[in-house]
Amino acid sequence: MFAIIGLVLLMVFVFGGYIIAGGSMAPIIKAAPIETFIIVGAGVAAMLVGNGMDVLKGVGKGFGKVFKGPAYKKDDYLSTIFVVSKIMKTLKSEGAVALESHIENPEASAIFGEYPKMLHDHSLLHLVTDTVRLMVVSSSNLSPYSVEEVMDQSIKTHHHNELKAVDAIGTLAGALPALGIVACVLGVVKTMSAIDQPPAVLGALIGSALVGTFLGVFFAYGIVEPMSKRLAQIVEEEGEIFKVVKQIIIGTMHGHPMPLIIEAARVSISHHNQPSFAEVFDGMRGS
Repeated sequence: MFAIIGLVLLMVFVFGGYIIAGGSMAPIIKAAPIETFIIVGAGVAAMLVGNGMDVLKGVGKGFGKVFKGPAYKKDDYLSTIFVVSKIMKTLKSEGAVALESHIENPEASAIFGEYPKMLHDHSLLHLVTDTVRLMVVSSSNLSPYSVEEVMDQSIKTHHHNELKAVDAIGTLAGALPALGIVACVLGVVKTMSAIDQPPAVLGALIGSALVGTFLGVFFAYGIVEPMSKRLAQIVEEEGEIFKVVKQIIIGTMHGHPMPLIIEAARVSISHHNQPSFAEVFDGMRGS
């Protein structure tokens, strides 16, 4: 919602200010389609050269996230706390063998079934199931510190992969002003080929060329770079749910009291998504 509002205001203030100052939109409207074709087309082509398919898919999803916002809300954090806590409670009370069916076939698990959204997030699901599977197959007592190191590496790898799309969009933002200059230079070349034309014609051609420079800077600093920054914020925020999972599993392995474990997980969540103490512990009693 805020991204849409921001784009609308961007248009209003930039073009509204231009019109208030007495500028005419006619030259911009006339030149914009072909200049945009050159600048945006070249930018997309450069992204194809510099990135693999996984990153390009991430870029597409990333632009969608900018408008939709982070995938996880307060209820998702609550559900994750409840589900992972129940898994660790089952591990402590019934042993690792009792969890085999849940981790080998989570889609049919009654525990995971209480939080269907996790089943669709393979990275989050695998962080839980692969860590518990490590406990199940281990022939000796695992060190909590060793498991924590493995989980940290898994979270770090996931976070690094998510940031590739952010870097690609940021690179595009950095390239757009230069591509605007490319479009402008092409316009100047076109102008020079018509140097024998009257001043009014030459003025229109030069104005069209300058629209390319304007659009390159406008797209870069008004649209693409802010989207890159917003996507980076979303990636950081979505990473919090992985830390919640880690806090519960590692805290349980250390043998800490469950209230302390749950509170450590709860306070690792950003304030606008953080459930209250009562919401968490009332939910734990009801589950």
